Amino acid sequence: MPQIETWSRLPQVIRDHLVDRMRERKISLDDVNQLRIWIESRPDVPQGAWYKDFGSFKICGEGIYPKTFLLAGQTATGRKL
Repeated sequence: MPQIETWSRLPQVIRDHLVDRMRERKISLDDVNQLRIWIESRPDVPQGAWYKDFGSFKICGEGIYPKTFLLAGQTATGRKL
């Protein structure tokens, strides 16, 4: 199973989109730190759509790339990690 890509290796367009969504959805620094620790652990991710629920937000991705953030109450699609 593939592993999530690290922040520094994400395509610039994906990084820019994620930063915009973090600001728009007011993801806190504590939440970003939880996300950083999780990504640094290089978790396995499926080839298709997936999401990880952190409680106060969700990160959604496809394959090795995270794609967007959702607020806690928003519905995510794909495989739950």
